[in-house]
Amino acid sequence: MATTRGRSGSGTKSRDTGKRRTKTTASGPGRTKQTQRSTPVRSRRTTSGGTRGGTARQRAIVRALLERHGETYAAEAGITLRDTPSPLYRLLVLAMLLSARIRSDIAVASARALSDAKMRDARRMADATWQQRVDALGEGGYRRYDERTATMLGQGAELLLSEYGGDLRKLRERDDPAAALREIPGFGPVGVDIFLREAQAVWPEFRPYLDKKALQGAGRLGLPDSARKLAQLVDQDDLAGLAAGLVRASLSSKVADEVLEAARSTKSS
Repeated sequence: MATTRGRSGSGTKSRDTGKRRTKTTASGPGRTKQTQRSTPVRSRRTTSGGTRGGTARQRAIVRALLERHGETYAAEAGITLRDTPSPLYRLLVLAMLLSARIRSDIAVASARALSDAKMRDARRMADATWQQRVDALGEGGYRRYDERTATMLGQGAELLLSEYGGDLRKLRERDDPAAALREIPGFGPVGVDIFLREAQAVWPEFRPYLDKKALQGAGRLGLPDSARKLAQLVDQDDLAGLAAGLVRASLSSKVADEVLEAARSTKSS
């Protein structure tokens, strides 16, 4: 992925100016059968979002989506996301768990279980025994991949400690953070997408991060198929919630139907 330096707290990341290849084929949160997708390129340019573009129908759909399914996966896992080491690390673990071929509710419960077992940062994850990690994953129901995942969690924690002192904010400063994320054991393109969709809430230079999975949900709801146009339907601070809602719509026709019915009811009233 082509990138440019120059991160700032108010910067954004354009989804329309760069491409990279992915090899994902399975289904699940963030997964897609596409082999190529547009990805954002870091930029100094600011895109405001929240300009309230689109039609009245599209705005009604987005409101219904945010109201019913706009909770981020981080929030669902009990993570109050901040640009500090522990919440960012917990989000990293959650993204890794969600990227496997397993139900999202099990991945979320397992992320909670690891947190409850005090494995909330890279140091504590590395210091935990392999069996402690396995037990916590099993507590959350993550049994299909528990042993392999426990190993990768330990390896990933050691890498983060050696390369970044356990602080993902240092990874953020890399020329290509997405490539740096892919160096972490157990992290592929799907995990990167999940992490950055959520991290855009506190890393604004990645906004709007709406990948192929989110755009699939937009298509199911009759919304624009462009990250830029979707971003105009919400405030910047709602982009992570919008992404999460769109992913849920892409994974569940029931969610999509519920949102469309709610939007129709609102419009008719």
